Amino acid sequence: MPAVTTNRTPTMKNLNTLLAGVFLAVALPFGALVLSGQSQLGGLGRAAGEEGGALFPAREPGLAIQGRAVYVSLGCVSCHTQQVRPAGQGSDIARGLGGRPSVARDYALQSQVLLGERRLGPDLANYGARTSQINVETLLTDPASSGAVWHPSYRFVDAAQRTALVAYLKSLRQDYPSPEAKLKK
Repeated sequence: MPAVTTNRTPTMKNLNTLLAGVFLAVALPFGALVLSGQSQLGGLGRAAGEEGGALFPAREPGLAIQGRAVYVSLGCVSCHTQQVRPAGQGSDIARGLGGRPSVARDYALQSQVLLGERRLGPDLANYGARTSQINVETLLTDPASSGAVWHPSYRFVDAAQRTALVAYLKSLRQDYPSPEAKLKK
């Protein structure tokens, strides 16, 4: 009876080496990308204003945190953004939506950043600084009287949720200078 021999081709011998090389070729650049982003933005936190004093961005009050959940549940993020675009990428500052472009530090304290999907309604990044509480409440209950013809009415939302949503919208402020972006006067 002849002896059984196994002929392993050179390709089979090098298959593990080839797969390890492909894995490393994909994993190392991806890891470098993640780690470089973490090193640049992971340490961002609150910073003092130009004259010292309070740290910015301010922490969200408890009622505003509840309002954030209402904002998400009502789907507001599908029509509104929360980022003031720089001058070369839009006319947000000229339109009065903010006094400076949004920067990464503005979102450093947020567990879920609500930048938005598309901007059908006005940008809300600095909404709390641009409007009064009465205007926000009117917009939510009777949008037509406030001139927002296409905005849905949220009369069906109970009073506690509406109060929390108003607190969240009023907390949206980017009216402070940031080390990365100065306020336009």
